[in-house]
Amino acid sequence: MPTTEAALEEQLSAPSDAVAAALASTTGDIVVLGAGGKVGPTLCRMLRRALDAAGSPRRVLAISRWSDADVRDRLIRWGVEPVTADLADPDAWAGLPDAGAVFFLAGNKFGSTGNQHLTWWMNAVVPGLAASRYRGVPTVVYSSGNVYPFVPPHSGGCSETDPVGPVGTYAQSCLAREQAFAHAAAQWGTPVAIYRLNYAVELRYGVLADIAGKVASGAEVDVTMGAVNVVWQRDSTDWSIRLLEHAAPEPFVLNGTGPEKASTRRLAEQFAALLGREAHIVGAEAPEALLSDASRCHALFGYPTVGLAQARAWTAAWIAAGGRQLGKATKFQTRDGRF
Repeated sequence: MPTTEAALEEQLSAPSDAVAAALASTTGDIVVLGAGGKVGPTLCRMLRRALDAAGSPRRVLAISRWSDADVRDRLIRWGVEPVTADLADPDAWAGLPDAGAVFFLAGNKFGSTGNQHLTWWMNAVVPGLAASRYRGVPTVVYSSGNVYPFVPPHSGGCSETDPVGPVGTYAQSCLAREQAFAHAAAQWGTPVAIYRLNYAVELRYGVLADIAGKVASGAEVDVTMGAVNVVWQRDSTDWSIRLLEHAAPEPFVLNGTGPEKASTRRLAEQFAALLGREAHIVGAEAPEALLSDASRCHALFGYPTVGLAQARAWTAAWIAAGGRQLGKATKFQTRDGRF
């Protein structure tokens, strides 16, 4: 188990041999758009480590406004080259570096309520700007399982072929993001892969850290969202890079999450046992939840190397030891689409 942030970041960014093979299917520098968020630094470092292991001089260019200078400085230490740009500004795109492969992570989720215009701009218009600037370049687009409707847990979750049914501004604009890149694929033959992630976890944030933190502090755990999907962030990042080999002018859509449909109530009870605390559970499980079926992903890339039980135990130990949290709640309990 990682016991320090340095060890955690080392573990999260460890590339597999399959990552190196996927990168070898492309040429040129790699551009990561929206690299300053929760997933971006892990992705950039994994890309850099895989290229270094292959002896490749290709650059990893991380593009963001860099409101958090510490994240930018860490990327520099890891050999990633940060590029400062406001992707919401249409005039910024012409000056961005060329790429042989693109990962699109930019977007807006929290604060969507009352600020819908920004959410639509970031999640629907900015993807169009990106798709136009990098037309023809293989692109992996991070999307969200929020594009699906709620379904009964016994259904196994929504698969990639099921009808979408986004609830609320954020989810609807995520679907618009996907369609912007689908248009680029149809218009310019851009190879596109769309990665519907639901939800990545590590020790400092995510659904597991949210629930464990509430149990540890004595706060209430609402179980109305009665079941959840999670996946260890290292595995999710690995899968997203390997999607480069599947990007095509007919966009390839993939759900990314773990195989379990985890009970929110049971997770709270398990954390209570691990932490020696009482779980203060409120609410009653709704008949439907936001759940994804990632069997297609597991058939392609295998099961997560860190499963739910291990991630749960690590999270409990990290929180019990006073490990730092990023302070970015997932709001996975939200059922009305208002983030």
